[in-house]
Amino acid sequence: MSGVRTSQLHGARKRRDAMIKRVVILTDSKRAGEHGVAWKEMGQVVGGLAELYRVVKESRVDLILVDTSEITVTQPVATRIRRQNGLTEIWEVMHAESVSWEAGSRIDGELSVQLGQDGIEKKIRQILADKERLSRYGIIGRSASMKAIGEIIERIAPTDVSVLIVGPSGSGKELVARALHEDSSRTGHPFVTFNCGALAEGVLESELFGHERGAFTGSVAKREGLFHKAEGGTIFLDEIGETKPDTQVKLLRVLEDGTYYPVGSSTPQRADVRVVAATNRDLSEAIAERQFREDLYFRVGAVKIVVPSLLERKEDIQPLLQHFLRDSGRPDYSDSALDLLTRYDWPGNVRQLRNFTDRMTALKPGGLVEEADVERFISEQHATATHLPVSTGRTVQEAGQELIYRAILSLGSEIRLLRDLITANIPSESSAAGQEVGRAAQPSSTMEDMEKAMIEQVLAETGGNRKETARKLGIGERTLYRKLNKYNLH
Repeated sequence: MSGVRTSQLHGARKRRDAMIKRVVILTDSKRAGEHGVAWKEMGQVVGGLAELYRVVKESRVDLILVDTSEITVTQPVATRIRRQNGLTEIWEVMHAESVSWEAGSRIDGELSVQLGQDGIEKKIRQILADKERLSRYGIIGRSASMKAIGEIIERIAPTDVSVLIVGPSGSGKELVARALHEDSSRTGHPFVTFNCGALAEGVLESELFGHERGAFTGSVAKREGLFHKAEGGTIFLDEIGETKPDTQVKLLRVLEDGTYYPVGSSTPQRADVRVVAATNRDLSEAIAERQFREDLYFRVGAVKIVVPSLLERKEDIQPLLQHFLRDSGRPDYSDSALDLLTRYDWPGNVRQLRNFTDRMTALKPGGLVEEADVERFISEQHATATHLPVSTGRTVQEAGQELIYRAILSLGSEIRLLRDLITANIPSESSAAGQEVGRAAQPSSTMEDMEKAMIEQVLAETGGNRKETARKLGIGERTLYRKLNKYNLH
């Protein structure tokens, strides 16, 4: 028994030693034993900012506890501390019994000395465990929201429950899906990704479930679908909200009993596949508009993970910048440039941030990124954005309609010019026909008829891709779906 106890004590001492190496406490060493808290047993105690800067430069520091009675950590101080490691967390040690705080790019949290030695040690272990979990999943961030996602992944990854990941484009939904796969018993099997909004409906079904030879024109050979290729593993269905009801019925069958039918086959196939889906749409609105099946929503979203936009987790911007530059020429950033990057709203989320770092790596390898470089980038983003950040006094629907009407009127003008060219150059015996073409081309129909014709034309140009259609029309996808229902365009 004594040997077991000695082993346990040795293990506890090793864990504490590892914790001490990663934690720095900024406080007056003379007060290090006040309130019954032995700070030196929890980390390296430093007495001032100069010493703190030296420590973080010379060694890896995961957590800094700052005694608020000794010093206030300002934003410039926090930025400089994190120059070496953007994932370094800074927590304030409060002496008051009740405090209020708001996490952000400066401070990650607070803890009270009233917790005592054991309570503070427990909190430190929790903070470090949260960081290690995100690192294991390849998720870069310090924000509480990403830590919560890491905890959910850890809990549900070992199960086979279906998961719906919700978040804006570019926020990292596929990274979460991959973490679910890698931390499960299916990790040795395929992880197959598919964008449901990239193909037309008929092609989509064939891609997912495969088809038999002769099932349709051009199918000269049998082809296995993605569910077959993902056998034993995980299939990630991005933009699942873009699927049509017919395909949704077949996805529901796979989720319920694991069976599906290849196109052109009456023989059921079985799939041992975990389904992880993602969407950047509000599926509850799609359900209300009868664009998405409610039963599929509840089946595919047995667990829902919400990935926030980068705007909602700005404390993750600096560590993401460092991560993207890790294997590159690592251009450095001035403090003013970092401040501007942190204040920018990043509508394209992490994908847009990656685009920025790639650009800076190409333009300034090993150089210094200044505030002017960031301003230039942001100006270009605003110049090419479809929706400018200005108040127009109109609703989104009204603004979308106006864009369509302007496009229609512009098209009408071009048709009239084309008519004039035709009538001016065609032989005289065909002039009557030319005039007839001109009359037919004039926008004399109602505005709704012209709007319907425009939507039909762009849908044809994009091969039925609704997301691309909405982009070309300059309207939101939700507005487009309402128009499709209104004009019965399915």
